[in-house]
Amino acid sequence: MRTSIIARRRSRLFAAAVAGLVALLVAACGAAPGVGGAGAEGRIRTVNPYGGDPATEGQPKSGGVLVMGTDREVVGFDPTVQNTNQAALAVYDSLLKLKPDGTAEPYMARSMDSTDGGTTWRMGLRAGVTFSDGTPLDSQAVIVNVQRHIDKASSPGHRFTLPIAAMTAVDPLTVEFRLKSPFGLFPSVFAGSFTTGSLGQLVSPAALKQWGDQIAAHPVGAGPFVLSSWKRDSKMELTRNPTYWQQGLPRLDGLEFRPLPDTESRYASLENGDVDLIFGGYHTELLRGAENPNLTVYYGSGHGAEWIYFNHAKAPFDDHRMREAVVRGIDLDALAATQFRGQMERAHGYFGDGSVYQTPEAAAAWPTFDQARAKQLVAEYVSTGGSATVVYKTTNAPNRVAFAEFLQAQMAAIGITLQPQFFDLAQYSSSVVQSKDFQLAGTVGGPVDAPYPSAQNVLRTGGNQNYGSYSNPEVDALLDKAAAATDDAERTRLYQQVQLLTNQDVSMAYYSRGYLSTIAKPQVKGVVRYLTRDMFFATTWLDR
Repeated sequence: MRTSIIARRRSRLFAAAVAGLVALLVAACGAAPGVGGAGAEGRIRTVNPYGGDPATEGQPKSGGVLVMGTDREVVGFDPTVQNTNQAALAVYDSLLKLKPDGTAEPYMARSMDSTDGGTTWRMGLRAGVTFSDGTPLDSQAVIVNVQRHIDKASSPGHRFTLPIAAMTAVDPLTVEFRLKSPFGLFPSVFAGSFTTGSLGQLVSPAALKQWGDQIAAHPVGAGPFVLSSWKRDSKMELTRNPTYWQQGLPRLDGLEFRPLPDTESRYASLENGDVDLIFGGYHTELLRGAENPNLTVYYGSGHGAEWIYFNHAKAPFDDHRMREAVVRGIDLDALAATQFRGQMERAHGYFGDGSVYQTPEAAAAWPTFDQARAKQLVAEYVSTGGSATVVYKTTNAPNRVAFAEFLQAQMAAIGITLQPQFFDLAQYSSSVVQSKDFQLAGTVGGPVDAPYPSAQNVLRTGGNQNYGSYSNPEVDALLDKAAAATDDAERTRLYQQVQLLTNQDVSMAYYSRGYLSTIAKPQVKGVVRYLTRDMFFATTWLDR
């Protein structure tokens, strides 16, 4: 870990530089270019959000090993243990898959239907599908895996099992789920990403018996590839699954994942050809990739955003005045110009301005930049005995350090003394945000493919990504009703109310949409992905 307190003098100089740069941009162009979202000339825009276009990529080729750079080493392959694992879907595949509209459709499963308005669901499985160890992927395999999430309260998929009253193997290829009440979005719980939790990534029951708690290092799934070797913090190798359920796939002989947590090194490894593809976590990678004609970018803004976490359970951000002061104290023009090279799509809530879940009322509820009002709010808080000295924790990625310097200068202008501390990504994830050991914390959130379960994860009491302990019972009820709704119009209305209430509460300090991306050499074809960067590797091929 590296910890640093940036000097006040440096902050004043940085603030002056910010003001000077904004003034130059305004004088030269009339306004900072691209501020508030890239225009026609902008580089940051939705492009290839769900993968490539097979119609324009040519005849697929077989063979080769795809080498990829990830932003962290994974914890393991156990679906009941939360961690970011870009290789998980390569080993497991998914029973269902999200469509661009955010709804789920059958993938490894054959069907998913309800005939009683969402209380009883039947999942049909495909005949002949086996795990890579030869174990049948049948009804009992589904039940065994779902039961693991039921039994383990800490599982990221546990909350998806709470509506289940009973599971029945109707026959070897049909599973019936009887729920406690109607749940219109129940199919989505079998289609989510490994990182945020899903019931759709199955482990061979035979492997579970063999390995028990060690299954995280010995995964056996029904996906297109099989884990063959893993040297932690160096590389992970996967080879083709010869019994894969989709005939003629996968096209690649293998996959190699290399953990490259340093942002600059990760991007350099792509440009110099050490890797074929990287999973970008930051705006800097996305922008540089978009500007490089020799690279292909996959990105969609989706729902979600970048934000600063408030810890609602600790002073001073258990007080609405201080949360509002932080938001009103951030000059988004200066932020876009200095931190995003003018290419920033602003955030005014969890859902984007172009989303059907954003309304004029919710947008108006979001605090606007107002230094005078921010100063007043801080002064009021301090006058009642509160402290305006705040520790801000974030990662030590260069752009996060630069953001912390910017934020420190912005907060000084409204009376908040910000003390930044920096951590490597792995320690930050475990020791800061997941442990909720912070007052104010940086994050890279979004984009996400669908409001469920992502909004529940972040905004619901006890959500597995609600690291700031935000809680509003009315928001909880709205989120639960939206998930249960079978009428699309009613679900939209409920999520609009969520946006309004969380904006009024200032649940987090949103400032920009999220910039998770996939960036690849043009020789990488057949990419199929989620906005969250999760990839389905069966169709991927190399044109070389």
